Amino acid sequence: MNALVNEFIIKLKKRKIEGSKTTAKLTAEVLRSCISQQRLPQTHQADALIDAIRGIGEKLIAANPVELAVGNIVRRVLNIIREEDVSLTAAAVGGWGISAGSDDEDDVKQDDHQGLSAAAVAAAARNTLRPPSLQTLLEDIPQSTAVPRTSSSGGDSEGKSKSADKNSTSKKLKHNVIEAVNELIQDIATCHDQIAEQAVEHIHHNEVILTLGNSRTVMEFLCAAKEKKRSFRVFVAEGAPRYQGHALAKELVARGLQTTVITDSAVFAIISRVNMVVVGAHTVMANGGVIAPVGMNMVALAAQRHAVPFVVLAGTHKLCPLYPHNPEVLLNELKSPAELLDFGEFSDCLDFESSSGSPLLDVVNPAFDYVPPNLVSLFITDTGGHNASFMYRLIADYYSADDIVVKQKSIS
Repeated sequence: MNALVNEFIIKLKKRKIEGSKTTAKLTAEVLRSCISQQRLPQTHQADALIDAIRGIGEKLIAANPVELAVGNIVRRVLNIIREEDVSLTAAAVGGWGISAGSDDEDDVKQDDHQGLSAAAVAAAARNTLRPPSLQTLLEDIPQSTAVPRTSSSGGDSEGKSKSADKNSTSKKLKHNVIEAVNELIQDIATCHDQIAEQAVEHIHHNEVILTLGNSRTVMEFLCAAKEKKRSFRVFVAEGAPRYQGHALAKELVARGLQTTVITDSAVFAIISRVNMVVVGAHTVMANGGVIAPVGMNMVALAAQRHAVPFVVLAGTHKLCPLYPHNPEVLLNELKSPAELLDFGEFSDCLDFESSSGSPLLDVVNPAFDYVPPNLVSLFITDTGGHNASFMYRLIADYYSADDIVVKQKSIS
């Protein structure tokens, strides 16, 4: 397990994993392997598993603090463990309450309780916009004050039965958590398709769409509208200095879309002809703000100035429970100056003979921009379209308040 985690940490530190979707999927797979190999004590299995995942998650987050998708998945898995623990606790309490009944009655009711799963609870909670609680799970469970009779001569067998029950509970907790993590991995893998299915509802005939950067989600979204016989034109800002827009434009042309590449400085000049701005996101914060490729704030300001809808596409794995002001959030990182300048051409600007030994020319090449929530018109996720003011409530359905800060408990 340590070798698997260390190998993934090295890849994160060396930035060998690109893209939030790939990072989120690999993080979930690593945590799934750690859960399957984790040995749990006979008591407080959920607490032990949560503490182990927190310790691993803390290392993963520190390896690449800018890639917030890592922390998002760690917190999602921690929330899954809590939900499954609540589900098993509810089933166990239900089993105790009906223990005085007949054997046939007990078998029937036990089957009913085994059907209770945290996945169903979470799905119902998202539909009703109310997170599940232990009280609501126990409301419909019959209660009984009857105590099962025990035989004084059956002490050994009773002890063996309790030990077997504990082992069974531990195995069932890990099994249920792994099944839920598998569903999470599947959701991450299909998020592009889920978002693309909504394209026909937002893109209409003869519209002009503006985008920036090279987002796989945006490409699938636009191509899905094209497959539904929508006729529209796409303006792609080139996204200097990495020029990711060039790669997106080639993909769109190969898929049969009418595409025009423009410079980033031409966004304000062209925005009056645009019907809608559709962009991807690196991360969506709890306040509805967006961390996106550099230059996105300029596009958002241009869209607001000309009353053009600014639509952000993001899978649920990009929803972050943190706020921009949280100390755990690293909003940006600086890329190599070589992307902007040729050092051979500007070598005469580097005066190392001065007393300070520092060059006269500095190059700043940030990777991301922050777009405040008031500039975003609509978020489209794999669960549907949402206003920026609703994002905090959507995020609350996927995370527990106890896991905002991922840190393993210190051993005293």
